[in-house]
Amino acid sequence: MSVPSLSLEFVSQEAARAASALAGEPAWLLAERLEAASRVASLPAENNQLFTPYLDLRAARFGEISVTAARRGVVNAGALPEGAAALVAIEGASDAKVVLGADAAAAGVIVDTLSNVLRDHPGLLDAAIREGATLPADDAFAQVPRAVSTLDLVIHVPAGVDLAEPIVVRWLAGAAGTGSVGRTIVSLGAAASARLLEEQLGDADGPAAETATQRLWWNTTELILDDGASLEVAGLQDFDQDTLAIVNRHATLGEAARLQWALASVGAQLHKSRIDNLLVGRGSSVHQVEIGFGGGSQLFDLTSYTRHIGTDTTGDLLSKGVFTDRARGYIKGLIEIRQTATGTDSYLGEFSMLLAKRARSVTIPSLEIDQPNVRRAAHSSSVGPIDEAQIFYLESRGVDRETARRLIVLAFLEPVVARIPLPEAQERLRGLLEAKWPRPVATAHAA
Repeated sequence: MSVPSLSLEFVSQEAARAASALAGEPAWLLAERLEAASRVASLPAENNQLFTPYLDLRAARFGEISVTAARRGVVNAGALPEGAAALVAIEGASDAKVVLGADAAAAGVIVDTLSNVLRDHPGLLDAAIREGATLPADDAFAQVPRAVSTLDLVIHVPAGVDLAEPIVVRWLAGAAGTGSVGRTIVSLGAAASARLLEEQLGDADGPAAETATQRLWWNTTELILDDGASLEVAGLQDFDQDTLAIVNRHATLGEAARLQWALASVGAQLHKSRIDNLLVGRGSSVHQVEIGFGGGSQLFDLTSYTRHIGTDTTGDLLSKGVFTDRARGYIKGLIEIRQTATGTDSYLGEFSMLLAKRARSVTIPSLEIDQPNVRRAAHSSSVGPIDEAQIFYLESRGVDRETARRLIVLAFLEPVVARIPLPEAQERLRGLLEAKWPRPVATAHAA
């Protein structure tokens, strides 16, 4: 089954040139944009033959959305949330409002645009991002921000710095009918330690109807972890259900580097996520938990690739989905163990719960192993209703059936909730998951 390339009016050679000119970028970065625009035009929207039947963009009306061509920058403004080391707040196509806490500023943490970092800190990122090294070359969706991003945000934590409090990056969707495209590049020096909280939020006035004019949020998170660096990334996506949310997360890990992902998505009409973990350095490790809770006609497309390249690397990956009403979830993953990756220990688990007869999900874990000398290479998956044995156990302890179902589902998702660093964000996620729970009338005949 072949999949056509993406057809996006706002991605072109002309748009790439305009974005580069607005940013005042060097010639090599313009060449990067032009190459990316060519990739978008030529690559299929999905090139993994296992996954091609499960790419569904029918809900996306890209032609109705106006994607800004205006350059966005960084301004110092706003208030720092309690318990945060820094805050970056971006609404729609506006500039990024940045607040650095005293400890972060004293430690030399950088939050700026890519063009400013290349100018003011030559050599810091040039080699790391050349030739698209921080994004998958075979993914057309990842190449869109590389081509036409109007906000290239850089967060850098210098070598040896230990930030106990999280850096918060808060995105708010723009107005209906508009779209924004951006990149976030996070760099940790050798032995640096930090936490990052990504929040993607809808209108404060409440969600819009699914039939409203769509909005588009298209972004990347590109991580570069030097030897011995440690990073925890927590994500909370609660866009309104008139939003198309597309995100690529890509991480390159050096020797003994450690990365933890804890990502939760409950909003958006279409949420398409791809995570790429490149375990390059010896002894590097990634621990990843991702959840999606869909209702109505929401579609969650959650894909992950973990590539073991260095020796003695570890991957522990878990994706979970809960779907009710007519919601659908596609959960797909690949573990690749290359010939150089002796001593690998890797596990991929994908599990979905269906709370209604019309809800649908598929889980597709897969392995590619080119090195037999590994500690472990395993995967597992399941799709089904709530386990009746668990419901019976709780009922035998005096819990009514509906409460038992709700408790089982929330416990199923709790591993991500518990990893959200800010207490108020953690409680907000718990509230969002509670709010997604279907009313008893809607689930009277659920599976």
